[in-house]
Amino acid sequence: MKAYRIEQDGKVGRGGIVEMERDALDPGELTIRTRFSGVNYKDALAGLGGAHIVRRYPCNGGIECVGDIADSGDDRFAPGDAVIVHGRGIGVSHDGGLAEYMRVPADWVLALPEGLTAREAATLGVAGYSAALAVDRLQALGLRPGGLPVAVSGATGGVGAYSVAMLAGLGFDVVAISSKPDAGEYLSGLAAKEIVSPADLGDKPVATARWCGGIDAAGGPVLARMLAACDRDGVVASIGNAAGIELATTVLPFILRGVTLTGINADSDMDTRRRVWNRLATDLKPKGLADWAGIIALDEVPDLMRRMLDGKTTGRTIVAFGGAGTE
Repeated sequence: MKAYRIEQDGKVGRGGIVEMERDALDPGELTIRTRFSGVNYKDALAGLGGAHIVRRYPCNGGIECVGDIADSGDDRFAPGDAVIVHGRGIGVSHDGGLAEYMRVPADWVLALPEGLTAREAATLGVAGYSAALAVDRLQALGLRPGGLPVAVSGATGGVGAYSVAMLAGLGFDVVAISSKPDAGEYLSGLAAKEIVSPADLGDKPVATARWCGGIDAAGGPVLARMLAACDRDGVVASIGNAAGIELATTVLPFILRGVTLTGINADSDMDTRRRVWNRLATDLKPKGLADWAGIIALDEVPDLMRRMLDGKTTGRTIVAFGGAGTE
């Protein structure tokens, strides 16, 4: 079998396409024949040594997989069942989805929900699930359409783009925050009503209220500026750190306006996964989902990862295995 395998290179790892034996895969009750696997920013960091992410070498990269059960040692799954697996350390401490096969514990695996094809589920992937989890949290904390718009930072990335589309689909007016000057047409196509640059947000500890809340997929100073411009009793969900892990802000948005900052961890429990993936198959499913992702072969992954780290990619790319690209 072929895999994108990451080997230790000093303090970090370096990945490449290799041939390996299926028997060398990590243990688990289920062997999955991969049909699609997304390539995420985290995968690029892990594969090209951009950060110390992989915790065990060697390790097949890829933090997600959509595929079919090839062999099952658990009564809950039968050969041929379509399944989703993401998180739980795959691609980091357990062989991941950028490979023709993977083997995992059955408790990590979710049946593909009715209403999604394998390609649609892979197109959503961790990015779509993370966005849906953030939208679900904003709604649980009381955010409703009808007042000020909602903001989304890092709007051209996977999580950001899905967040824009899902919020717009629920009836929110969406302000897309992006540092890419040529992304206007793309973001308007996702139904963003307004597009602003992070540089336009100012740096006051409390600014004129511009939105009722938002989803921050950037982190760092962008998150601080989003909080400063949030309206009374607003809610901001934090889910990214591409712009930095430090948060230099004040308590003023919290004590003067009652703003809530909530964190989103996509490696959630299985009950939450089932509920949110069912929403992704119904009310949170973006329109025209089949056209959202570019499709590449496994051999093209190293080049894609380099372009991702150079900031030269937009939207979502998935890897198709075994002729699955048109399914």
